[in-house]
Amino acid sequence: MTAHQNGTISVQVSDFLLNCFARFPSWKLWLSLPLSLLFLLDMGANSVLLITIWLEASLHEPMYYLLSFLSLLDIVLCLTVIPKVLAIFWFDLKSISFYACFLQMYIMNCFLGMESCTFMVMAYDRYVAICHPLRYPSIITDHFVAKAAIFTLARNALLTIFIPILSARLHYCGKNIIDNCICANLSVSKLSCDNIALNRIFQLIMAWTLLGSDLTLIIFSYAFILRAVLRLKTKGAAAKALSTCGSHFILILFFSTILLVFVFTHIAKKKISPDIPVLLNVLHHVIPAALNPVVYGVRTQEIKEGIRKLLKRARENRK
Repeated sequence: MTAHQNGTISVQVSDFLLNCFARFPSWKLWLSLPLSLLFLLDMGANSVLLITIWLEASLHEPMYYLLSFLSLLDIVLCLTVIPKVLAIFWFDLKSISFYACFLQMYIMNCFLGMESCTFMVMAYDRYVAICHPLRYPSIITDHFVAKAAIFTLARNALLTIFIPILSARLHYCGKNIIDNCICANLSVSKLSCDNIALNRIFQLIMAWTLLGSDLTLIIFSYAFILRAVLRLKTKGAAAKALSTCGSHFILILFFSTILLVFVFTHIAKKKISPDIPVLLNVLHHVIPAALNPVVYGVRTQEIKEGIRKLLKRARENRK
């Protein structure tokens, strides 16, 4: 219980209520099935990809280690958000404890940053493979992947920890209904009685520092790749070079596009329904995660061959 300067007494909240699609409750009904299917696809496809890379010796290469790291991030990010959203849709379980809310906030921000950083490392991998093919084996090594993974974990774990800390230190004096399906930083912070200007500024700085710098480096990598490809004179060499990074480029494009759409809908929130950014926020945690292994599985011959071997081995063991 806390006394304010005006003499009123308020109670610090112990939990929050996630008020999902309050303006359009029917959305929960028609979203529950596609969201469930996407969740199952995410869990299944990423698990198959991880197992295939782990068991197939021919896939024990830096590029596939990076891909398995991306799949692991996707699984954790999806498990952090989607089961709770489905519990709200199906059973109206809106309540989330104070500490669970800020833990979810931290994991979402941390793992989203790690995913962005992994895409940046993968773009560098493709840049070296196409622009410096003879030096590729000496630059992109297992040691390089290990250092890249440590950097990705450390950078995002340390920098994003301040987002939930700044939000949790605020005083929540009664209002506990979050107009969102997840514990997004600003959706939670605006329930506070305190000034949240610092939270808004820090969120913006982190977004531009982490995601903005990664996207800039990715654009530079692909600009160099495109320049190198256009210089290739051998017949079919350009098409072959582009096909090696086509899957990666498609996923980065989708990851960045849905993120930019989410940002612009937040900026233009006075002109559109507040539930649109909420919907995009939820979808951003499941659609890219479900697409990553599917696109790589379809477009990468080595992965398709690895999955075939895995299925053949499973059939033989059953016999």
